[in-house]
Amino acid sequence: MRTLTASIIALATLIGAARAETIRVGVTAGPHAEVLDVVRKVAAERGLDIKVIEFTDYVVPNQALAQKDLEANSFQHEPYLKNQISKTNWKIVKVANTIASPQGVYSIKYKKLADLPEGARVAIANDPSNGARGLLILSEQGLIKLKPGVGVTATIADIAENPKKLKFVELDAAQLPRSLQDVDLVSINNNYAVQAGLNPAKDAIARESLEGPWINILAVREEDKDKSWVKDLIAAYRSEPVKKFLDTRFKGTYIATW
Repeated sequence: MRTLTASIIALATLIGAARAETIRVGVTAGPHAEVLDVVRKVAAERGLDIKVIEFTDYVVPNQALAQKDLEANSFQHEPYLKNQISKTNWKIVKVANTIASPQGVYSIKYKKLADLPEGARVAIANDPSNGARGLLILSEQGLIKLKPGVGVTATIADIAENPKKLKFVELDAAQLPRSLQDVDLVSINNNYAVQAGLNPAKDAIARESLEGPWINILAVREEDKDKSWVKDLIAAYRSEPVKKFLDTRFKGTYIATW
C-alpha cells in the first residue's frame, strides 16, 4: 500500500511539473525587477514558472522579445513601445497596463523651478518618448511652451517658447542621475532615480500628473497575445500581494493601476 501511495504521489508530481509552463520575462534592473520577483512568486503558486531576465538599458528588452529570447517584458510605457515599433516593425503588443510611475525633475542646486536662472542647463533622456516626457513636465510647469499637438512626440525642436533660455542636454536615460552634479535640472525616469537613491515622491521638485499615457505595460509578441500563460501572467501581476508590495516598498513612487 505504501509503495502504491508513493507511486501515486510521484505521478501527481510529474503531472504537475508537466503542466507548469515556463516563460522568460525581461525587466530593467531596479524597481521593475523587484516587482516582477513578487509576480514570479505569485505565479509559481498558480502553475506558471517565470524566469526573470534583467537588462540595464531600454533598447534590448524589446529586441530580445522580438527575437524570441523572451516571452514577455515589463519595463516600458506604451509611447516608448510604439516609437520602437515604428523604427523596427517588431510584432510586439501591449496586453495589460501595470503600474503608474509619475516621473520627476530633480536639482541639487535649486529647491523649486522658479529659482532656475536664465540659461540653466537641463538634462533630459535622449530617447524620443522619455525625452518628450521631460519636456512635457517643463511645459506643464510653465517653463517652456511646446508647439500645439506635439504631445508624446515632443522634441527640443518643438519648443515654441523658452523665456528662460534653458539649455538642453540629451543623455542616455541610465546616465541622467550622474548628471545631477553637472547641470541645473534633470528629468529622470523613476527606475533610474530609485536606483540612484532618489525618492521621486519626496525628492523631485516637480512631477508629471497621473493623467497621461505613461502607464507601464506588459508586452508580448503579437502571435502569443491569446495564449493562456498571458492571462496567468496578467493575473499574477494584478494580484493583491503585488499591490501590497508596491504600497509598502515604494510608497507612492510606483502605483498600482488596477
